[in-house]
Amino acid sequence: MTRELMFLITGLIALGILLAMFFAWRRRLRRDSGLTAPLGVPEHAEVRARHEVLYVSTTKHDEPLERLTISPLAYRARGEIAVTDRGVALCLDGAPTVFLSRDRLQAVDRATVTIDRVVEPDGLVKIVWNVADAHPVDSYLRVTTGDPAHLISELRPLIAAPKTGATS
Repeated sequence: MTRELMFLITGLIALGILLAMFFAWRRRLRRDSGLTAPLGVPEHAEVRARHEVLYVSTTKHDEPLERLTISPLAYRARGEIAVTDRGVALCLDGAPTVFLSRDRLQAVDRATVTIDRVVEPDGLVKIVWNVADAHPVDSYLRVTTGDPAHLISELRPLIAAPKTGATS
């Protein structure tokens, strides 16, 4: 084989891989097009704390490697999380403010790995919330200034007490 033919074959393989990635991302966007995060902060919400964060991803609940493209949380971004008395506001650069009210929040914890990111042990903050009726998802944040434990301790009081059902 000539050198030119090898370059052509390599270029075609690379182009094929890039096209496969493009179409897979488009399919994922279509799959999750019905899911949207709640937007806007309610009036008179009292801000209790602010933290600079890197938004990493939102995934299916307890499946940290299965990304969801929930609008406007489809892409990684820098931003700020504001803890209020009514929930949390996620203000990401270039996106509308996402507000997770108290009744949507289910849990908050630490994590080490999610899709596209592995950090030091417990370097991520995982917020579990309902995107739709009884449809929990996990959003991952990396606190850029300060200790993630402070953010977690500020979020824990917002988590609703688990509902207990009748046992049979």
